[in-house]
Amino acid sequence: MNPRKLITDYIVDVWMDGDAEGLEPETPLTELNVIDSAGIFDLVHHLQNEFRITIPLKEVSLKNFRSVETISALVERHQRTEGGNAA
Repeated sequence: MNPRKLITDYIVDVWMDGDAEGLEPETPLTELNVIDSAGIFDLVHHLQNEFRITIPLKEVSLKNFRSVETISALVERHQRTEGGNAA
């Protein structure tokens, strides 16, 4: 399964009560209060475990967690540089 699908599924399950209506790859997650700053740290922990990557603290920013698309790009970049894979 690709990172975008896994990330979307996790966000829908944890913060959207299983209802993905209106969630597109470019939906601004923090602007629409889908996820808050504390939730971003939860998501970072999940991404690190799921994809076996390390996300440095300096990369935990609203810019990198703005949407499913930006989160996917972050994960894919780290998978390429670290050799991480989906569990």
